[in-house]
Amino acid sequence: MYFILSKVLLFLLVPFYWALALLIIAVFKRNQVRRRYLIAGLIVLYIFSTPLLFKGFTLIWDVKSPPEKTDSVKYSCVIVLGGFAGVGTVDGGQFNRASDRFITGTRILTTGKASRILITGGNGNLVPGTFREGPWVKEQLEKLGIADSLILVEGNSRNTLENARFSKKILLANNLKPPYLLVTSAFHMRRSVMIFKKQGMDVIPQSCNYLTDNRRFGLIDVVPQADVLSSWEIYLKEVVGYVVNYFSK
Repeated sequence: MYFILSKVLLFLLVPFYWALALLIIAVFKRNQVRRRYLIAGLIVLYIFSTPLLFKGFTLIWDVKSPPEKTDSVKYSCVIVLGGFAGVGTVDGGQFNRASDRFITGTRILTTGKASRILITGGNGNLVPGTFREGPWVKEQLEKLGIADSLILVEGNSRNTLENARFSKKILLANNLKPPYLLVTSAFHMRRSVMIFKKQGMDVIPQSCNYLTDNRRFGLIDVVPQADVLSSWEIYLKEVVGYVVNYFSK
């Protein structure tokens, strides 16, 4: 039930809909009241489409990876969270804009920083169909020449909590010792680390797929941009998810 509600109510976290609702209400109001709703709608649009505020928030929220060790430390496994591939035309799947997760995890494995790689992800759609991300990604790794013995797959999880629970079982079954490297997008890392640690897993964040360069600010950042408006939806979902997971058992 929680999974279904989280999908159905997701539209409530879209600032564009907030502004649209205010503008629609303004149409049916009179004179001074109409002006107030109209101004409120325009303010919401401006605030959530301005890079300045968005960059400032990501600077606080994004989790930076600790400096990579230059010594010979090698981890037993790198865990790569799904969400970077979906239904497509290439062997039934395709990569999306979060594919930096795949690249980062593969780099960590092939450079010898981790002995194994675990891809965790099934299908998080409300109506999932037959596609499973984990098995499809394993096929892509094998096409790159990575040995089957180095790849672990979890293909049933629908969300981050299930990522953690199911991954833990696989790691224990394969006698892989912590700590583990955890790869996911920077905006998703804060919630992911919390969930994995609540499941008793010792993980080290390896963030990637940053949505903005939050280290640089300029005058152009006060000019509204459409992509910023859509990116807020991602972060608001993470904030709400973090609060819910924080208070859950």
